[in-house]
Amino acid sequence: MYPMNNLHTRFFEFAVALANCVEQMPGTYLGRHIAHQLIRSGTAPLANYAEAGAAESRRDFIHKMGICLKELRESVTWLQLAERLALGNPEALAAVRDEAQQLTRITAQCILTARKRLNNNPP
Repeated sequence: MYPMNNLHTRFFEFAVALANCVEQMPGTYLGRHIAHQLIRSGTAPLANYAEAGAAESRRDFIHKMGICLKELRESVTWLQLAERLALGNPEALAAVRDEAQQLTRITAQCILTARKRLNNNPP
């Protein structure tokens, strides 16, 4: 295992917290559907952030971080729906959604900074 920086740790802990929330969802058709969607979108940022760390170029980094951003936004939407439908612990869902929203803002800022640096130092 390689060392984690602060943002990687947050993506990791977000995925763990989200997985714990999903485990509490009911086994109904709707509960399973939303749980599957959340597992996909909520764990993808962790893997894509790890890939961004090994980006071949700044453009590649921006692309991979863009995927993280899309997956985080999707996670927020599914979490909002799960909260509204009371598909789990309300406090845990709200906390995970809040972290997803914070990670969304951080990731968006990373992309803006990388784009600015790319524009100032083209290849």
